This record gives sequence, structure tokens and C-alpha cells, in this order.
Amino acid sequence: MSKKVLIVDDEVHIRALLERALEDLEDENVEILLAENGEEGLELAIKEKPDLMFLDIMMPKMNGYEVCAQIKQNPELQNIYIIMLTAKGQTIDKVKAESVEADEYVTKPFNPNLLLEKACNILGIEL
Repeated sequence: MSKKVLIVDDEVHIRALLERALEDLEDENVEILLAENGEEGLELAIKEKPDLMFLDIMMPKMNGYEVCAQIKQNPELQNIYIIMLTAKGQTIDKVKAESVEADEYVTKPFNPNLLLEKACNILGIEL
């Protein structure tokens, strides 16, 4: 069974940057899915059940905290590994991400190579 990574961010250039950073995973039978807002991201997560999700916090329709909370409260989805991505680096924001059971919290700007490395570790892939 192939693995899936879902990228949810309202900024097109961030989605493109992450997609490029993770494109080597496609050679390892990993499908990369994209969503441009929280609502769309939640719908895709429910439908596709990705193994890993990169989730922006500040988005239209539904913010990343709301999406994360709904995923982690759903027994069918709670095993999705969620890495929150945000420009907000305040302690209170990290605490809020922990309160909705996000697995990791990464501030922007981020190192795309580091996110690829994290994805490989989470998915059990060696590139």
C-alpha cells in the first residue's frame, strides 16, 4: 500500500515549495496531496487518510488548530502524524498546538531539506 502526504496551506508558494521538497518521496511510492484551506484539508484527510500531514495554522474557512483537533478526535484519523507549520513562533501558539495534539510544530521560514528528512523518518523511508 502506498503512503500519502497531505500538504494544507493557503499560500500557493508554500504548497509549491513543500511539494518540490518532498518530490523525491514520489519515487518511493508516496502520493503527495494538496489542499488550499482548512476545510478542504479536513475533507481530504477524511477521504484519503494520509500518513503525514503538513498543516498551516492561519488559513481561511478553518484554521489549522480546528483541523488538527477534529482529526485527532476521530478514531479513524487520529494516527495521522501532523506537523503544524506557522509563522507564529510564540510560546502560546506552541502550547495551543500541543493542546490539539499536533505531533510537531515548525515555524516558517523552514528548511525544506529538514522537512524532507522528517517526512522520511515518519514514513520509514530511506532516500
